Amino acid sequence: MAEQGSTEDSIFVGGGGEGHAVPQRLLLRYGNRHGLIAGATGTGKTVTLQILAEGFSAAGVPVFLSDVKGDLSGIAVAGSADHKLHEAFMKRSQTIGLDLKYRAFPVIFWDLFGEKGHPVRATVEEMGPLLLSRLLELTEAQEGVLNVAFRLADEEGLALLDLKDLQALLTFVAENAREISARYGLVARDSVGAIQRRLLVLENQGGAGFFGEPALDLADLMTVAPDGMGRISILAADRLMNAPRLYATFLLWLLSELFEALPEVGDPEKPRLVFFFDEAHLLFNDAPKALISRVEQVARLIRSKGVGVYFITQNPADVPDTILSQLGNRVQHALRAFTAKDQKDLAKAAETYRPNPAFRIDEAIRDLATGEAVTSFLEAKGIPGIAQRTLIRPPSSMLGPIGDDVRASIIAASPVRGKYDTPLDRDSAYERLRARTEAAAAEAARARERMEEEKREFERARRYDGRNNGEAGAKPRTSGGGSRSDSISTAFAKSFARQLGTRSGQALVRGILGSLFGKR
Repeated sequence: MAEQGSTEDSIFVGGGGEGHAVPQRLLLRYGNRHGLIAGATGTGKTVTLQILAEGFSAAGVPVFLSDVKGDLSGIAVAGSADHKLHEAFMKRSQTIGLDLKYRAFPVIFWDLFGEKGHPVRATVEEMGPLLLSRLLELTEAQEGVLNVAFRLADEEGLALLDLKDLQALLTFVAENAREISARYGLVARDSVGAIQRRLLVLENQGGAGFFGEPALDLADLMTVAPDGMGRISILAADRLMNAPRLYATFLLWLLSELFEALPEVGDPEKPRLVFFFDEAHLLFNDAPKALISRVEQVARLIRSKGVGVYFITQNPADVPDTILSQLGNRVQHALRAFTAKDQKDLAKAAETYRPNPAFRIDEAIRDLATGEAVTSFLEAKGIPGIAQRTLIRPPSSMLGPIGDDVRASIIAASPVRGKYDTPLDRDSAYERLRARTEAAAAEAARARERMEEEKREFERARRYDGRNNGEAGAKPRTSGGGSRSDSISTAFAKSFARQLGTRSGQALVRGILGSLFGKR
């Protein structure tokens, strides 16, 4: 009987050949050469993903996968003889020579919404303008404006951590569009408004919680349990699938971060991490050339960093040829050929396998039963193996979802419990731009006060023209012609005339006349 799940150098996938008696194995040293799991709905792709994840984990390789239907959480619990498929599993195990023993695997649950697992976050600046443009479905002009905003933030030292940081920055760009356009090129207010509207849509989809801190530490995806098994990180994606672009963009961001952060390791004896990308067609639907080029670059180069990427999709045609050619390990479940296009896709899928003289590959793919697949795994020196019609082994863990209480207990005992639960909001673009705005508003208020004070001083100076001894309420002289000195002389004369009607005034006049004529 075959070993349980995996050996030191391979993963047992199923039995092929005559009577399904020939073991089909995925060699661990080629596990980072990527792979493909394809097939129509209901043909067994999820079980294949589950048994490969189990095999890598048993070999001490950490795994990341997304649970798009909510039925992969059972990996955390051992299978049971009480399961309705137990007898069928035992019969299949006997057919393919497997000594099936039920066991659980170490699991960490994650969730972008923080409901079914630990919250997953990334900062806006980590996501970058290319992936954000894809996520927001921006036009080329709008993407250009977003690039300008990121460049401005970098030069101004404005950290972009969450969506409110980006929204505050875009508001600043719109208010200073003329100056920014002169420096970076045309920045249209309409484009800024369109980006802000797309951010609002993202918020309404629940995506705002994804952006922020504490950001996901990649090291937490690459841990090994005390018993030596690789931990399986499961992303709850059933709700996330309602926002397919967010789902695809998040997974591509995660791949890109792994690619940027991990050092080169060449060709290790086994992968450092295996990444399963379910519903992979969402990544490539209507994707711009720049994004396809990015995925191709990551798929080509991340292998040397010890990471294996396995795409799961219904049809191999969903994956661009430049990427499909790099997927060395293949598991092809049944494809139905009801239309002319289906038949062309079926023929194309068959052409990507190394022929087997024992059967026609296209006919085999069309006629496969549930749980069967045409497989091809890399052999010695990385040569593609001959296609085999394979009966896929049963899983060792539970098939199907676990209960909420079991999930809660696993989360409570998680090695990262408490690390991501409380969001952080440190000083960043929003706070700094708000501080600038408040400082500018305060300075403007002080300037207004100074202007008002100067205006009041000016008004007081105008009101003082010498009449009524400068008493308040005197009206300024409005008759024309005279200077200020004239008005002062006139006022003195009038005052002098009034003094003549008094005794003191008459004595003053006599004194002045006596001085003039030498008399007292």
